[in-house]
Formats: sequence, structure tokens, C-alpha cells
Amino acid sequence: MLGTIVNSLAILFGGSAGLLLRGGISERYKEIIISVLGLSVAFIGLSTALEGLMSGEAEPILYIISLVLGSIIGEFIKIEQRIESVGDIIQHKIGSNGGNVSQGFVMASLTYCVGTMAILGAIESGIQGVHTTLFTKSVLDGITAIIFASTLGIGVLFSAFSVFVYQGILTLLASYIQQYMTGDMMREISIIGGIMIFAIGINMLEIKKFKIGNMLPAVFIPVIFYLPQVHMVFEFITSLF
Repeated sequence: MLGTIVNSLAILFGGSAGLLLRGGISERYKEIIISVLGLSVAFIGLSTALEGLMSGEAEPILYIISLVLGSIIGEFIKIEQRIESVGDIIQHKIGSNGGNVSQGFVMASLTYCVGTMAILGAIESGIQGVHTTLFTKSVLDGITAIIFASTLGIGVLFSAFSVFVYQGILTLLASYIQQYMTGDMMREISIIGGIMIFAIGINMLEIKKFKIGNMLPAVFIPVIFYLPQVHMVFEFITSLF
């Protein structure tokens, strides 16, 4: 759990530093920072997705089905609404002085939890006791938290709890999960995660509003797809066409 603890603390410290800067940044510059940050997040997501796609072994049908099916499942169980509700509860507890807590909490939580570094890092930490990936992620998340908190407010700090719970669960379940993790599976998860991060950037740029929280189940569909029995059925069906 050391890697996850360090990651969560990095977000708390980075977010706290960002809050100290917040009062000295005018609204005009906050808009500029959010726009540039949104563009950067979109680029990171796009490059992550393209890296997996350029391997030449990606399954286009799989990541499309995963995103569609995952979004339907997420909408049905109202994941984004529940995440926003947590932000609203925090908002109610600390009052209006915290700014839009729900926005910062949701945006930061999704950004930090979606992606292969969170999954791979947590598994490495749990199985091998190696925390290099999560330490690297901690540095990136800490820097991002400074920028997020300086513009989105105190809600960013509470995303450290989301990271701790999400990565902590993966770390504890690592010995069970690891036997199912293959290179093909991680490639597809990386593509899906990259697309979702790209969508987060689009949201920040206010081009279109995607319910990223509802897409979260999509990340886990490749795990089901690459189970030997399921994959064999898929290969048999595709061989008929």
C-alpha cells in the first residue's frame, strides 16, 4: 500500500499548494489555465490511446463495444451521479467558500483513477512490492493537483480519498487479478483509458459534456473478454464470417 499512500499524499500536498495560489489568480487567468490544462489532458489521452492503436494488434470492435456497453452500465447504475453526490455532500459540509467542490472532486478523481498507471502500479505494488510506477504517478498527480486546485478549488484535495480507495482495492486484490492480466488486455485497457482521458479534456474545454464517470465500467470489460472461455467463443464466432 506504500505506493498508494504516497500517491494520495502527493495529491493532498499538491492540492494544498494549489489552494494557496488560488486567491492570487484572477478569473481571466484561471480560464486560460483551465483551457490549457484541458488541451493538455486531451493530448495525453489521445497519445495514450494512439500508442495502443499503433501496435497493430488492437481490437477496434472490443474498445468500441467496451465504451458503449460500459457507458450503458454506468448510466444504469448512475455512477457519475453518485460521484457527484459525494462532491455535493462535501460541498454542503464545508459551505460555499470551497467553490464548486463537486466539479473539482469529480474531475480530479476521474483523471487520477483512469489509466494504466493506476492499474499497473497498484498491481505491481501488491504483487512485487515495487512502487516505482506509483511513485512516478505521484509526481505527475502532485504537479497536476497544484494546477487543478488553483483553478477548481478544494474538491481536488478530496480526490486523494478516491485514489486511496481505488488503488488500495486493486493492490489488495493484486494476487487474484494478476493471473488474468495479459499484454493484450492491458493494451485494450490503455486504449479505453486514453479515450476516456481525452473525453475529460473535452469536458474541460467545454466542447461537449461527456459523463466520464458512467464510462468507468468500460475499463473492466477487456478483462472479461480475455478470459479464455469468452475469448474462444469470440474467435469461433469471428471465424464464421
